[in-house]
Amino acid sequence: MGMFHYYSLPNSEIFIFDEFLIAQIREGVTIQPEHNEKLNDIIERHFSEKNMVYISNRVNSYSVNPLVYRETEKIPNLVAIAIVPETSMMRESAEYEQKFYEKPYEIFDTLSEAVQWVQSVLQELKDFKNNGNK
Repeated sequence: MGMFHYYSLPNSEIFIFDEFLIAQIREGVTIQPEHNEKLNDIIERHFSEKNMVYISNRVNSYSVNPLVYRETEKIPNLVAIAIVPETSMMRESAEYEQKFYEKPYEIFDTLSEAVQWVQSVLQELKDFKNNGNK
């Protein structure tokens, strides 16, 4: 499960893996709904017709317009979001943002915990489909 692509964008760094991506937003950025366009392009390029999970590794201080989640939900194969906040203030922000996202959304203390959760979320979806629930 090695990383197979890396993007250095003006607002973020994105690390692409087999079943998920890890995004690290740059210091001072404000994430707006239009940021989803680039995210959707990357997801389409690397995860075409394959379920995946977005992990936000929050190592920098930045802002998120919570309305961004309304657009993010529309990405069909993005099935869940994991947040790994570095500080208690970042955790509080993530907890607030969670109210705006209807798909699975969890907050973790470490990146390793988030990656383990990714595996369990994707396995649950596979099991659900394999049991005849399309």
